[in-house]
Amino acid sequence: MSRLFVPPSDAFSLTFEPKASDIDANGHVNNVVYLGWAQDLAIAHWEAWASDEQRAPWSWVARRHEIDYRRELLPGEIATGYTWVGELKGPRFERYVRIDGPDGEMCAQSRTDWVLIDIAAKRPARVLPWMVERFTPKG
Repeated sequence: MSRLFVPPSDAFSLTFEPKASDIDANGHVNNVVYLGWAQDLAIAHWEAWASDEQRAPWSWVARRHEIDYRRELLPGEIATGYTWVGELKGPRFERYVRIDGPDGEMCAQSRTDWVLIDIAAKRPARVLPWMVERFTPKG
């Protein structure tokens, strides 16, 4: 991944304020913190856009992460994270995350393959049409 991801206008977003424990020996947010924020964004998006009843039979597991780092995020800076889904591949959805610093510059971006799991069957399941409709960006 070397191209800059551009969030669609309807991307889901959250803000993140680094805690002291997020700062590494280099004086900026540690790389693994961004992965945690990417997961937090994915979970919050799922919980915000699908009801408890709709989510109950399903779970998601990460199959693969790709992350690019571009700008350090420093203590006291507030980051904004954006997430949206990309291509559907059977039981898998691509999910994009971009985390920007307060200046709007990209600090980190990731692409993750998430697999939908049928909790009762304990197996991957095809992503359902309502999920595609609900989570596919419109603009």
